[in-house]
Amino acid sequence: MQIQHQMTHYQDVSGWELSDSFWERSKPFLPKPKSRFRGHGKKRKNVGGRPPADSRKVLSGILFVLRTGCQWNAAPKERYGSGKTLHRYFQVWSRRGVFKRMWKAGLAEYDEVTGIDWKWQAADGAMTKAPLGGDLTGPNPTDRGKSGTKRSLLVDGKGVPLSIVVGPAQRADSKLLAPTLENIVIVQPESSEQAPQNLCLDKAYTGQPTQETGAKHGYKIHVPDKVNAKQKRKRKPGRRKARRWVVEVTHSWLNRFRRLQIRWEKKRGNYLSLLYFACAIICWRKCEV
Repeated sequence: MQIQHQMTHYQDVSGWELSDSFWERSKPFLPKPKSRFRGHGKKRKNVGGRPPADSRKVLSGILFVLRTGCQWNAAPKERYGSGKTLHRYFQVWSRRGVFKRMWKAGLAEYDEVTGIDWKWQAADGAMTKAPLGGDLTGPNPTDRGKSGTKRSLLVDGKGVPLSIVVGPAQRADSKLLAPTLENIVIVQPESSEQAPQNLCLDKAYTGQPTQETGAKHGYKIHVPDKVNAKQKRKRKPGRRKARRWVVEVTHSWLNRFRRLQIRWEKKRGNYLSLLYFACAIICWRKCEV
């Protein structure tokens, strides 16, 4: 799947269309449009109503909004149809869990093609402005108390997203760790001595609660010491250094979808669906690398 973004104006959308490979992957998860006919045989009749929109055009329009960050009614109407139609279909598909199933399928394909690196995982939170407020938003302590939200992300050793949850901006990263580990969208193998699972975190997760949460889920936790509690440790020969930067790279990938840089969705489900859609795109891209 190749989604180019070399455009200077929204009206030039040729590089933002869904590729055939992405459409073939997405199509099985989209609901079939309702038939406008009822009955059988001679009793079959057209009950009227609004004709269904073209699913590929709608999905392409949703992708356009996600990538550019524009308002729904700013999407080129001649290319994708009415912005109201795009938003209506987006909400219907969100309620039906379409985008989360896409992400789950993308992870499964990536696991089959490349293999998920369960050995070295990483998690971290990132705060985003939410000027309109809404579900799971709160005062951002780093932005003068303005409304914001936080996404907590878990990735594998190569930065492929495994889980994502949302909370108010003021909620500590450590308090979002448990729900993040509990909401992995694919079946996770059990950790063992032969196949251990390590979880790399930053200093915000320092403390006994994090150790207990990690142990409960079978992880060996790696958290750097704080400045006033540094200890000299000798690395064992052949031991791989814990890596936290991979999750920061994935947060950067998500921010390239400009609709995610600022949260404009008031409803929790709508915002999560955009995150799920972006995660699905990342997974399917990894399958084609």
